[in-house]
Amino acid sequence: MSTALVSLVWFALWAVMLVMFVALLRVREVMGGRSAPNAFPSGDKHGADAYWRINRAQANTVENLPIFAALVLSGVAAGLETPIFGTLCAVAVFARMAQSLIHMSSGSNMAVNLRFAAFGVQLVCFVWIGIELLKHFYAS
Repeated sequence: MSTALVSLVWFALWAVMLVMFVALLRVREVMGGRSAPNAFPSGDKHGADAYWRINRAQANTVENLPIFAALVLSGVAAGLETPIFGTLCAVAVFARMAQSLIHMSSGSNMAVNLRFAAFGVQLVCFVWIGIELLKHFYAS
């Protein structure tokens, strides 16, 4: 399997792990009698700060998964098998994981700056992958 596809699987599994973490925290709250099952309104800030950071890290990951998937699958379908393509895919996943971990760990100014830097790395990877794809498409 190509590095790009392995990276896509890791990105998807990371999203699944984060949503499972959110779900487990919610189940713990409900089963512990601290929250009602409907105490988690979508889009509204709820729960402790640490819980909300985990919730947002999960949402951010899921928001970016389709973009990453479109780029990776387009590259694989087009036969783009260059080392840079695989490397950019892997770096994007590591940056996503770093962003999530930083997001979950703290809301301090330093953490926000580091989180934004990790997001910036992902964006650079996405754009670079897109450029590599366009070069490949137009060279064909």
